Order: sequence, then C-alpha cells, then structure tokens
Amino acid sequence: MAVRVEFRREGVRLTAPDEFTVPPAIPLEPAHDWLLTRFQRGNRYTALRAWTVGNQVRPLVHGGPYFAALADAVDGLGAGDEILLAGWRVDPDEFVRDDHTTISHLLAEAARRGVVVRGLVWRSQMDRMRFSRRQNRRFAQAVNAAGGEIVLDQRVRPFGSHHQKFVVLRHAGAPEKDRVFLGGIDVAHSRRDTLTHRGDPQRMPFARWYGGKPAWHDVQIEVRGPAVRDAEECFRERWEDPSSLSRRPWHLVPHLLDGLDRQQSPLPPPAEDPPEAGTCAVQLLRTYPNRWPGYPFAPHGERSIARGYAKALRRARRLVYIEDQYLWSTGVARVFADALAREPGLHLVAVVPRFPDQDAEVTVPVAMHGHTQALDMVQEAGGDRVIVLDVENHAGRPVYVHSKVCVIDDVWATVGSDNFNRRSWTHDSELTAAVVDEQHDPREPLDPGGLGDGARVFARDLRLELWREHLDLAACPHDDALLLDPADAIATLRSRVAALDAWYAGGSAGPRPPGRLRTHVMGAPTTWQRVLASPAYRAVVDPDGRPPRMKVRGHH
Repeated sequence: MAVRVEFRREGVRLTAPDEFTVPPAIPLEPAHDWLLTRFQRGNRYTALRAWTVGNQVRPLVHGGPYFAALADAVDGLGAGDEILLAGWRVDPDEFVRDDHTTISHLLAEAARRGVVVRGLVWRSQMDRMRFSRRQNRRFAQAVNAAGGEIVLDQRVRPFGSHHQKFVVLRHAGAPEKDRVFLGGIDVAHSRRDTLTHRGDPQRMPFARWYGGKPAWHDVQIEVRGPAVRDAEECFRERWEDPSSLSRRPWHLVPHLLDGLDRQQSPLPPPAEDPPEAGTCAVQLLRTYPNRWPGYPFAPHGERSIARGYAKALRRARRLVYIEDQYLWSTGVARVFADALAREPGLHLVAVVPRFPDQDAEVTVPVAMHGHTQALDMVQEAGGDRVIVLDVENHAGRPVYVHSKVCVIDDVWATVGSDNFNRRSWTHDSELTAAVVDEQHDPREPLDPGGLGDGARVFARDLRLELWREHLDLAACPHDDALLLDPADAIATLRSRVAALDAWYAGGSAGPRPPGRLRTHVMGAPTTWQRVLASPAYRAVVDPDGRPPRMKVRGHH
C-alpha cells in the first residue's frame, strides 16, 4: 500500500515527497517538532484541538491494575457526575475487583446513584465469528435497566468495527478529579491479567496455543488535565452523529428484539477544561473511515494516527520500540522500513504475539500472509538492526501481546487502540494518545536522539517499565543503567534473549535464565497459501477505508 500525504489549502497543493510524510506546518498555526498541527491532522470538520499541555499521564500495564483503577474512580462519582464509555467489547460479568464486582454492576450502581452513564459499544458481527454481539447486548441491557444509556453502534463500513476503548469520568464541581482511561484494553474476559501472566480466571475461547486460560499483555493510560475535555469531545462527536445506529436493514429485527433504543438522548452541556495536572503534552490521534453518508465530524474520514506516526518517525534516530497485536500490513511496515533505511544507526525492537489469536485452518494462512510480508519488509530495510520478539511467562506458556505501544528515542510515546495495520490506520474507528512530556529526564544519556529534544520522563519511564518486565530486571538504578542508553539496552536485550533461546535449544537443562522474551519465529505460508489468502486478507482482514481518490493516488 504505497501511501502519500496530500494537503490542500486555499487552492495550493502541498504533496509530501515521501510515503506518509507530513509537510512542515503552515505559518500562523502553532508548530511542534513531534505533534501534528490542526492542519496536518487533515480533518477540518472536527472540534478536536491539536494538542493540550499540562496533563498528567500514568501508564497502567495489564488489565488487573487498570480494572482496579477504573473501579475506584467510578466509586468516587456521585449524582450529576458523568461516565462516557466507548468500547469494542464489554463482557457484563467481567470482574473488575477481587471481590467479584462486575463491570455491569459497577456502572449500574453508578447510574442508580444519579451518575450520568452513557456508552457507545460496537454492535459487532456474528457471535460464531468469535465477536461479541451477545456480550455487548447483555451489557447494555444490564446498565440501561438501572437508568444508564448504552447504545450498540454499528455506524461503520462493511466488515468494519468501532475499536476505540476509552472511559471519560467528569465530576460536577470538582474538575480536578476528572480523568480519562484510554488504550488497548476492553473490560472483557481474558483481559484481567497481571505482571505474573497467569491469565484471567474468566477466560474467553481462544487459540489452542495459549492454553485454556490465555496469559494477556496489555497497556492502558490514565490521563488527568485538559486532554480529558478532548477525549470527551471524541465521545460527543460520535454520540451526536444523527445517523441511524445501524444502517444494515437486516439488523432492524434484532434491534427491536433486543429492546434497545435506536436513537441516543441528548448529553448534558460540556464542562470546561479540567485544570492542569502535570507536564505532558497530549495529542489525541484517530482513525475514521470514509463512510457513506460520512461522519459529520469527519465526512471523508480521518487518518491522523497514520500521519502522526509518519511525522514522529521522521525524527527517529536511535531506537523505535513497539508492542503490537497485528504487525501485519506492508503499507504500515513501509513507514518503519523507510526510517530504518534513512537512518543507519536506528534500531527497531518489536514485541508481537507468538501465535495468531485464532487457530482455524482457514484463518492461520491469512494471518501468516500479512505478518510475514510486513516483517520481511522491515528486516530487509534494517537487517540485524531489527529485533522481533515474542513473550512467554515463567512457566514457558506464550503470552498474547494485545498492547499497542510505540516509544521513539525516549521522547514521543503512544498508547492506544490502533494496531500497526491498514485496518487500524484507515478502516476502523481508533483512538490513541501521543504523549510528549515537557519534563526532561536527568539520567544519561540526556539526548539519545541527538536532535536536541532530550529524553522525556514519560516516554523513558514507559519503555523502562515494559523492558524491566520482559527482561526480569528490578526497578533499581543498577538495572536501569543496563537499559537507559539505546546501545546498552539493545546489548542487554540481545544477551537475555540469546540465553533463553539457548536454554531451550539445550533441552532446558539447568536453571531457567532470567527474561521472558524469545526470538519470534513464524512459519511462512506456501506460495499457494499466499495466492489463496491474499484476496481474503485485503478484503476482510486488512481492508482499506480511504476515499477512492486517495486509494488511486496513493495519498493518506
């Protein structure tokens, strides 16, 4: 998927020379080396701001800590406060605490206290495809019976989904308590795992490779400060879309049988920005597809996630670290490959699942087709500077990597719902937060990228937290010294991965070496499997949601 970015303003065409490249900011707009301007977002119809400053951002690694934080925050809401939830899947009986409080009970009790509870949950496809139509419907019915309003939203392209996962909490009269949780974690079965990766006792049907109770690695963030108002605006834009919640004629009867409303009630007027709470600039990046009729706030769609990565990768010099569920698309892989080819000192470390999430004989070759193509492209560009790994727990069981994280040179970091594939960058609704902390990290090296940006506290701390877990390193100055400098970090990573691989190759004799990362090896599909898988891959698994003119011209 060759993609270029084209901007038009007052009849002037500005076409970037490289694929996915973002041109310099137009004068009169605020500029930022790492973040998109409003013009560069490519969607003049949204009320969303370019970015906000003065935010506090806290990573919540794994579903267990996230669910507990969410439950505590909801318990602190009272009459007149608001909960605005957007999700891909919500299992009504999923526990959010060890006391067996479920997500449906948590929100229902909030609604009974007078909290305004509103939700947009994807209506989903057929249950036999391992989606979540039944679970989402039951969740909506349980909360709505208590006075909330959860609607099932199918305003998507064919084969598309609403994949955003965020919860906004607003406090009437106490805006300093406002926050938003966003990232890659749905409140659903199998997600409530912890650092030990023993799995969520409430498991969902999953690929046999991960056992009966799959271990699950994921990341969410909690944001306080002015960015909460932007997340609320994202919800309001979708909520106030006047289009029918489902435009599929065959969904009319199920909607009537479900007894759910087909039109949303008005939201209360928006509150002002919460006060500044920290040092982070936060930019909310999104994907919306080209849809007919178009979204009022994005009539031709929005692809600011793709544009945001393109701009940030232009400044990558030493280390790009990503965790992703689906590193599957050549069009997206090309963005990383271009950066590797351009910068001979740049390394890419990618942590991905060891196996796909489905094990049917039909779906595996389709997954292998896109995955191997993407990895071949980045490895051809970067050679041994590309390190692709997967994760296991201390019992040797593979851990399913569901997180969607990127850290570039310990400066720019993202956590969100989008995967590194064409579907997430063009076709489904997605939301990710790009974070640039204004607080510089005082530890050496002070400026790993060498561009004068300096290392930033949030991005560096996020990378260190994830690497400590994967490499079994303690949160102490001695162990952190092995990870701070990109060169030292790569050497430490290679050493621990090699030791664990060698231990397995030697028959697992002796004590197991520390670390949980293994070299990622995935069998390549045969020629015939590629030929047969390609149409299904492009049409269903990884479709293109851009307007026709952009597909023809290769623009984004």
